[in-house]
Amino acid sequence: MSATLPPPAATEPARRSPLGALRGFWTRPVSLARIAVFRTIAYLFVPVDVFLTTAWVSAHADVPTAYYQPLVVGQLLPLPVPTPTVVLVVQWALVATALAAATGRAPRLLGSAVFLLYLEWMVIAMSYGKVDHDRIAYLVALAVLPTIGVARWRDRRSSEAAGWAMAAVFVTVMLTYFLAAWAKMRFGGWDWATGSTITRAVIRRGTVLSEWTLDVPGLLTASQWAMLVLEFAAPLMLLVRSDRARVALVVLLLGFHLMVFGGLRIIFLPHCVAILSILPWERAPEALAAVRRRLQPGRAAALATAPPG
Repeated sequence: MSATLPPPAATEPARRSPLGALRGFWTRPVSLARIAVFRTIAYLFVPVDVFLTTAWVSAHADVPTAYYQPLVVGQLLPLPVPTPTVVLVVQWALVATALAAATGRAPRLLGSAVFLLYLEWMVIAMSYGKVDHDRIAYLVALAVLPTIGVARWRDRRSSEAAGWAMAAVFVTVMLTYFLAAWAKMRFGGWDWATGSTITRAVIRRGTVLSEWTLDVPGLLTASQWAMLVLEFAAPLMLLVRSDRARVALVVLLLGFHLMVFGGLRIIFLPHCVAILSILPWERAPEALAAVRRRLQPGRAAALATAPPG
């Protein structure tokens, strides 16, 4: 994959076929500026995750190693047993490497190190009986970012490698929703949709923004059906192409998670970070410049009418 683009006439016939359309989805060139911005966000989130979102992982250093039941990846790879020393070393090495990677230097080396260390951090986190599903898209993002190489915030080049990486994250974001619905049906069956899952969640974790729903008959059951339908329809989000549609999709998804947080105090921050990869970040400088022009109309008019020299 390279940053050199073929002429449109050469690619248009191929993309008309199903195979060509599939290849076009996976290799559609993406601006390297988008990668640079998202990469910074993804790596700077690591210390937030380590010290805030999953601060409880470090407590596993004090858990007897006999309780460690590694995930399948931990069984296949020769990963160390999380002793207090191992947990401490992984924690601080991960944070230090992520902060270094956020500068954009040595993107392949530092990015690969961040991915491997975060993978180990997640094995330590999820090998004691609790497995969260909001990590997979973010983990995929950390895995594919090193494959792109150097990218700068104002880099105007486009790259098929960048397109493949962002497509991989996009598909994983979609699968997170789709497989969540599949898991509901696999383990709960249709009783999940007709039961009291959300009602129980509101009773246990509800806020003033959601407690009123308990007094509306059938509302929460209808919400469960709506959630299932939307999650099973998640593959439709892959049809989004234009930048405006991408922004609308991100606003919709983040709005949903903010609504859940406001009502149930549950937030999937790593997944929300992965969602940000969908945005056309390369257009941010233009958008900011437009906002500045609107906020300073008098100054812009004065500069436009000022004599040269």
